[in-house]
Parts: sequence; structure tokens; C-alpha cells
Amino acid sequence: MSSRFDKAKLPSRHVSVGPERAPHRSYYYAMGMSEEEIARPFVAIASAGNDSAPCNTTLDPQANICREGVIAGGGTPRRFNTITVTDGIAMGHQGMKSSLISREVIADSVELSVRGHCYDALVGFAGCDKSLPGMMMSMLRLNVPSIFVYGGSILPGTHHGKDVTVVDVFEAVGQHAAGNCPLQELIALEKVACPGHGACGGQFTANTMACVGEAIGLSLPNSNMAPAPYTSREEIARAAGEQVMNLLEMNLRPRDICTREAFENAARVVAATGGSTNAALHLPAMASEAGIEFDLFDVAEIFKSTPYIADLKPGGRYVAKDMHEAGGVYMGMKTLLDGGFLDPNPITVTGKTLGENIEEITWNPDQKVFYDVKQPITPTGGVVGLKGSLAPDGAIVKVAGMERLQFTGPAQVFDCEEDAFAAVENREIKEGSVVIIRYEGPKGGPGMREMLSTTAALYGQGMGEKVALITDGRFSGATRGFCIGHVGPEAADCGPIALVEDGDEIAIDAEVGTIDLNVSEDVLAERRAKWQARTNDYQSGALWRYAQNVGPASKGALTHPGAAKETHVFADI
Repeated sequence: MSSRFDKAKLPSRHVSVGPERAPHRSYYYAMGMSEEEIARPFVAIASAGNDSAPCNTTLDPQANICREGVIAGGGTPRRFNTITVTDGIAMGHQGMKSSLISREVIADSVELSVRGHCYDALVGFAGCDKSLPGMMMSMLRLNVPSIFVYGGSILPGTHHGKDVTVVDVFEAVGQHAAGNCPLQELIALEKVACPGHGACGGQFTANTMACVGEAIGLSLPNSNMAPAPYTSREEIARAAGEQVMNLLEMNLRPRDICTREAFENAARVVAATGGSTNAALHLPAMASEAGIEFDLFDVAEIFKSTPYIADLKPGGRYVAKDMHEAGGVYMGMKTLLDGGFLDPNPITVTGKTLGENIEEITWNPDQKVFYDVKQPITPTGGVVGLKGSLAPDGAIVKVAGMERLQFTGPAQVFDCEEDAFAAVENREIKEGSVVIIRYEGPKGGPGMREMLSTTAALYGQGMGEKVALITDGRFSGATRGFCIGHVGPEAADCGPIALVEDGDEIAIDAEVGTIDLNVSEDVLAERRAKWQARTNDYQSGALWRYAQNVGPASKGALTHPGAAKETHVFADI
């Protein structure tokens, strides 16, 4: 073995060193490995690659190229796969209940494979929404030297000479229902909106969390915004494999990198880019894996004081390809750092600090995606936290691209997304109303579904700015309009959202950060006394198990106590 590594101090010694491990080594010889390869550190290469959706179809080839970098760095690569649930395909039906739960399954499956085979380091490849935080959660949980690699975004489609994304298709469904989009036009759009491999192109959840990977220090600088079809992704994959061996040599681990200051930097970048509200769910979950208290209110406080500087879809004009060509997320972080909005001190997977990485970036005044912080699109972030009598445990709203930040109106209440979507299709949603979709929270859903089908259909009907929508479930990062998610406590826990009735007045102020149910406490007490817990159709299997264990959305919808309760960390076995 290379003198760079002392395998006697690495986890893989348990499966490869000493006479008592002869049976274990026999398995490696069966796979054609040499004595020298068995003596090297074992590096896990975890891929969320599959044929489920274009988000994931290039991940396995990238992971295979990563092997070359690991070997060049003196390690032995060990590749395996994990699942994904692709939101664009799961959207708008019962399949979406599986989406958030898949984050936990991804993190758990990577953890179990690394634990079971005693791998010394980890490079993780992910493409679709929940696979990104799931992969990074496993890295923080295991705390072996790790690098996160995003598979890259899709290129925009072209329709009638304009760039389009899958969101245009979702909204066209609403236009079709309203009689404003002929069926043939809808069919023509669906055939060109997604022209090839890669994750959704706007600043939706996948690209938001890809930016988080770089901002928090777990990804190589300016590696994640290169679109999936670009050949440069091969070099990124190779470089990640080689660099993880350097991290192993330095014993630089994810929890050394992802400090509280690093999480604050990541939240700043989410707000500055008008990122997905789902980041307010995933950042607390990732922080818990590192033993850091960082909940929805911590995230919201940072959002409140961060300028919105990235002109990205769905609120803006550009997509991930444009961000890449503008200089990547580091271009945006350059002006954020210069404006005093980022902490330069957290270490990153380069072995250098974030500030040192940013020093290598030259601001490009000719690019159009990022505004200078001195002249932002808006002075406060594209995502806002809310709190009030309707949501004592908080809620979240994406305001990027919105002109109207206050809304007061009567409630139209639905106890599941299907009923709300049917009302939208039947044109039963009244202008000026506040649409409530409840019993869709982490426990009550179960699984905290996203509502893109409903919100996009409303937008397609021209109602996007004329109603507000509130749920204890989630919204897609692609959602636009006055859409508030993560309301807590959720309806299944008899939160105030469970007590709302048709016609109740609800007042929202995204500028001040309030969300209130204007009903007297005496009336609410009467309703609470009559309230009865509901059962759902998922009384066995993974969804049942999730509902038994999941915590509140404000803490990240976690299913275990995290690092705060652990007595040892895998990396030190």
C-alpha cells in the first residue's frame, strides 16, 4: 500500500487486514482484485443513477469515471447504487408521497452499505431533488472523507424560439384546462421541453441543493453547474475521485467542513439565488447529521437579511446552463463575500477555505445572471420565513419574482391535494381566496407531498397572483406565485391549519414575515375540542414506518435523533 495511508487506522482494516480476514479477502479475489488493490484504502462511490428519469441517466457513467481518479490517488474504488424518486414523474398523484421519504432511504442505504463493507471514504453522485440532500446527509452521518458530485442539469428546450423547461409544461396543463392552450400545442410542448439528460434546469430543488453543495464546501468549486451533457463532467468526476484521496490523507472530514458558519453560508446562497423552499427542510436535516442546531427559524433569519441577486427561473429569466456560463455559483458567491454576506473561513474539500477558493474568481461584469450585491434585484432574499397564529412553528414562501408580498382573503379548504386540483380544473377556485391544502404534512400525508401540479395549473389559468395557497405539505422549487408551505404544526398534529373552515379570514405579510388566522381563540378552542385525528390508507410498509417516526418540518422532517445522540461515529470504528 502507498505510504500515504496507514490502513491500520482505517475502517477497511476490518474487512481486509490480518489472518482472521482471510475469508473476507477471498471475496475480493473472486472479483479479480489483486493483493495490492486489497491493501489500498477502499473508497465508496455511491451513485443514484437509474433509468427512472433524465436527472439520473448520466450518473453511473460519471461514477465509473470517478474510479479512475480514485485509482490515480492510490485507492480502490467500490461502486454501488441507491434509489431515487423523481419528483417530476411522482408529481400530482399518490406517488409524490414517496418523494421526501426517499431522502431518508437514500441516506440510510448509503450509510448501511458503507458501514457493512467498512469503506474509508465516499464520493456521492446525485441528480434528482431528494438524492442530493440524502447523499450529503449520509456523508455527514458517516463522517468519512467525502465529496459530493451533482450529475448536472438538463439543457433548456426550445419552443417557438424561446427557452422552456418542464414547468412550462405543468403550467400549460392549466392553460389547457382553461381553454387557452389547444391539445396539439400542449403535445408539441411536452415533446421539446426536456431535450436530453440532466435534472430540471431552473433554480428548483436540485440546482438549489447543488449550489448548497458548493457553498457548504462538500463539492469541488464550480463543479455542479456544468450541464449533464457537457464532457467537462467527466473531468469533474475524475477530479473528485482523486481529491477524495487527498482528503483521506489529510483526514479532513465532512463535519470539519460543514460547520455552523458553513450552513449559514449555504442558507445565504439559497436566498440570494431565489432557491427552492425545500432547502429550509434539507439544511436543518443535514445540520442534524452533524450535531448542529439549525432549524427553519435559523434559516429564515438568514433569508431575511440576504439580498436576492440571481435572475433565475422560476422567478427570473435564466437556467443552470446560463449560470454555468456566467461563472457558476462561485460568481454569485464572489459578490456576496465582497458585500460581507459570507463567512470566508470554513474549510472546503479543496483543503482551502471558502474565501481562498473565491479569491481565485474574477468578477465578470458582462454576465447577466448575477447582480452585484450593491445593486440587487431586491434587497432581501428570494425565500422568506413566516410565523403567526396559523403557523406557530413556522412556514416558508418563495417570493423571488413576486410583486405582491401581502395577501388577505377568505379560506377555501381542502383536506388533500386531489380535491384541490379537481377544484382548480373545474374553475371553482375564487379570485382573492386563500386555498388551504392540509393533511399533507410529513406525518399526515404521509410524506409531505409537493404541489406543483396544483400551483402550475393555477398559474396556467392566470390565477397565480390572484390567490394564495397554504399547505402543511411542500411546494416544488419550480413553484411560483403566493404559495406557502411547511406550515407547522401540521394538521395531523391538530395544528391551527386543521381548524380552519371555509370563509375564515387569513392574512399573510411576506415582507414582515407573518401568517395569521383571524379567528378568535374561543372559536378555535371549540373547534379543537371537536377535532378528531384522521387515518390514512398507508397502514403498513415504508410510508407507515415513516409516519411513526417523522418529526416536524421545522426541524427538517427527521426520522432519527442525529449526531446529538450518537455515542460514536462510523469513521472512528
